[in-house]
Amino acid sequence: MKKRVTLTFPQLSIHMPITYRLAKDFNVAANIIRAQVAPNQVGKLVLELSGDIDQLDAAVEWMKTQNIDVCLTSREILIDENSCVDCGLCTGLCPTEALTLEPNTFRLNFVRLRCIVCEQCIPACPVQAISTNL
Repeated sequence: MKKRVTLTFPQLSIHMPITYRLAKDFNVAANIIRAQVAPNQVGKLVLELSGDIDQLDAAVEWMKTQNIDVCLTSREILIDENSCVDCGLCTGLCPTEALTLEPNTFRLNFVRLRCIVCEQCIPACPVQAISTNL
């Protein structure tokens, strides 16, 4: 099972090896989607966690006991097909190739299952046809 979470660390917890502890103690794989962590500041980390449902739940509960704010993320990328001009600028930034241009029609193709909601495509869109649901 997979869960996407946003972690907010207090200043005192940013040096904690979270992804290591998730793997070692809970057998949970953590794919880092976005990280904003700096000394003496609040840290933010967006992770996609993979593992057994019970282990995922235990890992989330453990993070909460470490004063880490854990928010389950249900965000999705939305594409307004009426506004999209199929320019392809977003495809070059998509790390998972969820956004591609069809080779025959040159129309934008979005495979939602591949999307990790990194949001790199949003600022790349010149007509603002890409957004999130939240």
